[in-house]
Amino acid sequence: MKFYRFLIIFLSVSIIPAFGESHPQYLAMVDPSEYVLEIDGQMFLIPYQVHAKVIALAIDPELTSLLIGLEDTSDSIFIIDLKHELISAHNNEFAILVNGLEVDYDIVSDSDSSTFTFFVPSFTEEIEIIGTHVIPEFPFGAIIGLAVLISAVMLVLRTKTPVFRL
Repeated sequence: MKFYRFLIIFLSVSIIPAFGESHPQYLAMVDPSEYVLEIDGQMFLIPYQVHAKVIALAIDPELTSLLIGLEDTSDSIFIIDLKHELISAHNNEFAILVNGLEVDYDIVSDSDSSTFTFFVPSFTEEIEIIGTHVIPEFPFGAIIGLAVLISAVMLVLRTKTPVFRL
């Protein structure tokens, strides 16, 4: 009986830490920069780390992607943390394009965000992270405009005076 207890303790001490190890590049970003992205009055604080100057971040709802503009880029690892409400993909199957070419990436996800890690070569100007959903999927302004238009048409049709005379 003592042997089995010893074996269970030995295996749990030697095997469990192997599952808890983290890859070196998944460690927390050291002194990350932050970009504030405003979409429909909602602010998103996006932490990132790269040896470049980020000049712009924008959402493209038609392509369900996040576009990142860079300047003064040198060979480096780009690490960016994005909230799932900002951009997400089924089964975390994103596509990342660096200057139009697809690159390999590592991703670590938790309940509210995903952290992407990938290589960025010198002179990179554009990065595109493509998912299956971005905010806003369908803008609320269009819904309100459609509701006002339908209400106006119904109001005109319900009046007894003809609006259009031929």
